[in-house]
Amino acid sequence: MAKTKRSTASSSDGDARKSVIVTFKPKETRRNKSADKMEILASSCPRAGNLFIYDVAGADAFTVGAPGLPTSIESDSIGFDINLYEAPIVTLKLSDSEIKALKSNPDVSAVEDDGWAYALPLQNLVFEGQPSVQAETVPIGVSQIQAVPAWGCSRGRGIKVAVLDTGIDWNHPDLRPNVRSAISFVPGETAMDGNSHGTHCSGTIAAVINGAGVVGVAPEAWLYGIKVLANSGSGQFSWIIAGINWAIQNKMQIVSMSLGASSAPAALEAICNAAFNAGVLLVAAAGNAGPPPAGQPTSVGFPGRYRNVVAVSAIDSNNVIAPFSSRGPEVEICAPGVQVLSTVPGGGYGQKSGTSMACPHVAGAAAVIWGAHRFATNVQIWNLLGASADNLGNPGWDPQYGYGRVDVDQAALAVVPAPAIQLRP
Repeated sequence: MAKTKRSTASSSDGDARKSVIVTFKPKETRRNKSADKMEILASSCPRAGNLFIYDVAGADAFTVGAPGLPTSIESDSIGFDINLYEAPIVTLKLSDSEIKALKSNPDVSAVEDDGWAYALPLQNLVFEGQPSVQAETVPIGVSQIQAVPAWGCSRGRGIKVAVLDTGIDWNHPDLRPNVRSAISFVPGETAMDGNSHGTHCSGTIAAVINGAGVVGVAPEAWLYGIKVLANSGSGQFSWIIAGINWAIQNKMQIVSMSLGASSAPAALEAICNAAFNAGVLLVAAAGNAGPPPAGQPTSVGFPGRYRNVVAVSAIDSNNVIAPFSSRGPEVEICAPGVQVLSTVPGGGYGQKSGTSMACPHVAGAAAVIWGAHRFATNVQIWNLLGASADNLGNPGWDPQYGYGRVDVDQAALAVVPAPAIQLRP
């Protein structure tokens, strides 16, 4: 992990420090067009010169098969530097007086609280038992979305899928052949999954065909475990932003985010937009809030609510919307999310429910489809997902099922470009 430290006189400010996300104006609109982000920080916060700011673009991931173990961000890390034109962001800890000074700086666009997002399994059904898996099993959800027939066309070979989650158990026999690297943006924790959520989602995406265990939707896709949620299942937005930036810099094709929150900083949308504009397909769980409250149009959480993110609702094995699934105008597509069988740490298997489980079905589907249409863009893959979906609700689009249940086989065999679906405003 590349690290930057600059030395200046430290501040005597004794205020308690808060985690914040600072978004800067584009260089051409700054008062001092030659000033970089660190210089702007130092002009308002003299203490900033003593902080450790990690350059996410230079972050080193653990490569499977390389000597040694992956290392996490050091626990004394202060923040991350996101050096993108569309999202010039620094995340760090500042005092109230420093925050006030930055907010009044004309070269700063916003200073936002660094809140929390959460993994999205259904909380009262987080772990539904560890069944005995002897011979190789194709989980019901993988069959339900017609993945198996599509394998004659594509198994997603070499498509790069970043799983932003609680990490990954790269030693699991069903995952190890497909795990290319892993990195943690959670201070004090390695990329190894200490929760099970990330490993479960990864198995749904790309568990290998090896004669045992389970099979994922895209059994030859490449997995990149990006730890942005702690072993507790929660993660700060700054960690998620850093993970998305890493995905951009390392040319991931798909980002799977089985996480969410009821509100989020504008900086998260900025980094999602930057990823989308860089050609990344972002897929996110819609949330487990059920139908919208009376008078509200949506119960979809963030980042699924953003225009440039594919929001996935959950259905059961009978193709009925799950009672817990969020719904609203942002839902694009639905996938199995009830009692989903997949990998768990330690070489085992387990069932989980939630839109967290639906999301990786769509991420895996996108990998198979992209493998069948190697020169397609992220927008074309998005269109293929929607245009080929099996309609389940009202004709066309509806706020529960979106365009319908993902159909991998139909999308893999479709002609590119697919009929354009109506993207939300």
